Amino acid sequence: MSILGIDIGTTTITALLLSENRGRLIDKVTLKNDSFINGDLHFARLQDPEVILDTVIEAVTKITDGSDVSAIGVTGQMHGILYLDENNAPASPLFTWQDLRGNEKFEGGMTYAEYLTENTGHKAATGYGLTTHFYNLKNKLVPKRARKISTIHDYIVSHLTDSVPVTHSSDAASLGFYDLRHHQFDNVALLETGIDPEFLPKVVKNTRIAGTTKCEFLPDGIPVAVAIGDNQASFIGSMINPDKSILVNVGTGSQISFITTSLKATESGETRPLTDDEYIFVCSSLCGGRSYQILRNFFISCMDFLGGTEDDIYKKMDELSEEIYNLKDPLKINCEFAGTRAHPEKRGSIENISTENFTPTHLICGFLTGVADELKMLYEESKSHIAFNPRVLIGSGNGLRKSEVWRSIFEKEFDLDLVLPKHSEEAAVGACIFAATANGKYRNIREAQKALLGGHNEL
Repeated sequence: MSILGIDIGTTTITALLLSENRGRLIDKVTLKNDSFINGDLHFARLQDPEVILDTVIEAVTKITDGSDVSAIGVTGQMHGILYLDENNAPASPLFTWQDLRGNEKFEGGMTYAEYLTENTGHKAATGYGLTTHFYNLKNKLVPKRARKISTIHDYIVSHLTDSVPVTHSSDAASLGFYDLRHHQFDNVALLETGIDPEFLPKVVKNTRIAGTTKCEFLPDGIPVAVAIGDNQASFIGSMINPDKSILVNVGTGSQISFITTSLKATESGETRPLTDDEYIFVCSSLCGGRSYQILRNFFISCMDFLGGTEDDIYKKMDELSEEIYNLKDPLKINCEFAGTRAHPEKRGSIENISTENFTPTHLICGFLTGVADELKMLYEESKSHIAFNPRVLIGSGNGLRKSEVWRSIFEKEFDLDLVLPKHSEEAAVGACIFAATANGKYRNIREAQKALLGGHNEL
């Protein structure tokens, strides 16, 4: 028998089959998430949920007919929201985590996000689902037929099972206004802002089956777990010794995560529910691997100006990055090109430019080092939240998988060995582990991790 994992990312959608026998990868497919909408809303980043659903169906049917699937796990991009109507069908686009309208001016010189933070005591940032909803409320942009807020992956689970969407605490906390101690939204704070708590989904905190399949492309009766956030899914799918390891992820954004018992947020990080009564502390950078893409786009612009082709530009950049071991007089590059959650007005910078070092090689190496520097800085600011002595870095995301140089930079920055997870699609694997646990195959997540990631990065 196999477990089906689905990961709905911002740029790609992955479906994979994991064997119940020691977690062997049976098959996987990754498709481009080509659902972005060029809407009229300034600074909004929108995706079409129906296109996403069609892509999920295409990915799943490419690898299975569902006949030997024992459970299904679903994860996806956090923070974003869409509105559902009374039939649990989309009543709006998906407002993604990249939505920037919370940074627009609202009252008293404050932005929408700053106003919410100042007046509720809850950390609010642009891109958080309830910051987006607050903006929509104040600007009369909530669709008239909207009845509920949902994440994109909760909507997919609802479609798979023909059930009312619920949200896992891992996602609920990412929307904002969440009480970690009581695992529920802060209804008092919501009402003070004019947000109706009845508009929000029911929250569950543990491993749970949401329902069984009742859809057009899979057999009826397959247990489907409640969806979980992709940060937590990646954490679950990457490591089996969380009391000895910290996780660094470099994808479009980048994060550093570790198990914590502290519920206090800092300017640079926040505590997020993992599952049951466990928590992780997460520090996030808004750019991460996107920084390397920004540099690639710069080189393409140069080629357009000077003549040339953009084919294999990443390959050439990776080749030049190997010069970092011999590089003298490096550039110092700050990669906060999109600001930070706490300070969206911040911008990146390039320092130490001389007559000799403003070269493509120095820029490439500087960008790679800059991403690692930012995560190391965030980690140092948050070390009071870690209750153990880390012995290894677990590195996830395509940025680290594809670049040996980038891995060596992180090892040097953190003075720890970096180990890659057993499977490359960490979030989808984490969804499988969560689903197998929810379905009763294992007593808890830790047991499922050891069984399905068996022998990986044992310390």
